[in-house]
Amino acid sequence: MKPTLTVFTPTYNRAYVLPLGYEALKRQTSKDFLWLIIDDGSTDNTRELVEGWIGEGLVPIRYHYQQNQGMHGAHNAAYELTDTELNVCIDSDDYMADDAVETIVTFWKEHGCERYAGIIGLDAAFDGRVIGTRLPEHIKSAKLIDLTAIHKVRGDKKVVYRTDLAQKCPPYPLFPGEKYCPLSYKGILIDDYAPLLILNKVLCHVEYLEDGSSRNIIQQYRRNPQGFSFFRKAAMIHSPTLKDRLREAMHYVSSSIMMRNWAFLKESPCKGMTLLALPLGVLFYLYVQNTHRRTLMKNH
Repeated sequence: MKPTLTVFTPTYNRAYVLPLGYEALKRQTSKDFLWLIIDDGSTDNTRELVEGWIGEGLVPIRYHYQQNQGMHGAHNAAYELTDTELNVCIDSDDYMADDAVETIVTFWKEHGCERYAGIIGLDAAFDGRVIGTRLPEHIKSAKLIDLTAIHKVRGDKKVVYRTDLAQKCPPYPLFPGEKYCPLSYKGILIDDYAPLLILNKVLCHVEYLEDGSSRNIIQQYRRNPQGFSFFRKAAMIHSPTLKDRLREAMHYVSSSIMMRNWAFLKESPCKGMTLLALPLGVLFYLYVQNTHRRTLMKNH
C-alpha cells in the first residue's frame, strides 16, 4: 500500500549529519511515509551510509543520485520522483518531531481537500524554541506569501505540499555556473492554486550549520545572480503589498547589475516599480559587493 507522505531530503556531502534525520524517522509514531534521499553529487560516504540503512529495513528509503545541480536541482528531482499524495522537505541537517508524520497525515485526512494546497506548520530549534513567530490562530488557511506580507509571520516554517500541485508548477530553472534559485519560487506559484491549512504544531527541528545556505546568503547573492534575478521577477508580480514589490524590485536591480544585464528595466514585469527601486538597488548592490557579513539577519 502506497504511503500518504514522502519525506524528501536533498543532501550534498552531509553524511556526517544525516544520521540525525534517520534516527528521528525511526522514532516516528506513524509509519505512513517514505524517505526519499536526493544525493546531489556527494563525494563522501553518503551512498554507503544510506545503503546500510536500506539493508536494516527499519525505514522505507528510496535513494537517488544525480550530478550536482544545487539545492533547487535536488528539489526538481524530488518532485519528479514523488508519487505520494503529500510531500515535505526535511533538510539534511534537520530532523522531524517524533510525531510529525502522524500529525501531518491525521490533520490532512481530517481537514484536507482540493481547496487546499497542503499544510504549513512550525519549525523549532533543537532546544524546542519555535523559530520566529507562531502562525495566526484566527484563520484556518492562508497563502504562503500573505502570511509574511499581511499577517507578519516571521521565521522559517515547515510546508507540506500536495504533490499534484507541486508537479503542476514548472521546475526550478538551472543556470550554467550557478547552484541556487530561491526555493520560495515554487511556493509563490502554488499560492495561485490554493492556500495552505494552518497547523500550529512543531513538525521539524532545525539547525543552521556553518556550511548551510541560510548562514551564507550574501555569498549566494554573489554567486547566483541569474537565479535570484529570475526569482525576483516572479516575486514582483505576486507580492501583495507595495512595500513588498518595492523590496523585490530593489533585489532585482541589484542581481541584474551583478550579472551585467543592462536590459533589466526592459525585461522587468513591473517597470515603474523597478525604476522607482533603481537607487535602492544600486546601493544594495554596492553593499553586497563590499560587506564582509555572510547574512542579512543576525539570527532566525
